[in-house]
Amino acid sequence: MQQVLLNTATGKTSLIEAPVPSLQRGQVLIRTRCTLISAGTERMLVDFGRASMIDKARQTTGQSQDGFDKVRTDGLMAAIDAVRSKLDQPLALGYCNVGTVVEAAQELPSLKRAIG
Repeated sequence: MQQVLLNTATGKTSLIEAPVPSLQRGQVLIRTRCTLISAGTERMLVDFGRASMIDKARQTTGQSQDGFDKVRTDGLMAAIDAVRSKLDQPLALGYCNVGTVVEAAQELPSLKRAIG
């Protein structure tokens, strides 16, 4: 399957081939025909990724306090490493799918009958 990823450290997006996720408890597997990448939520995330480190800190005021606490307890370099590690994690974009349910978890019998 294809997936759009955002690098939150740089704001760059990429289209990758990703494995189809395995079915988890309480979930359904959907063969997606199309997905929405919103001009609001995802645009905000891309803008965040393109911002400077200072602007990112300003935009995450609640998390900034956590950062200061980390500096106090673990030191400046550990705090910087933690922030960089968090920003290096790619973020999948798109959350609104249109498609066909192809598999349902065991505990969803009505869905299993519908696709069965």
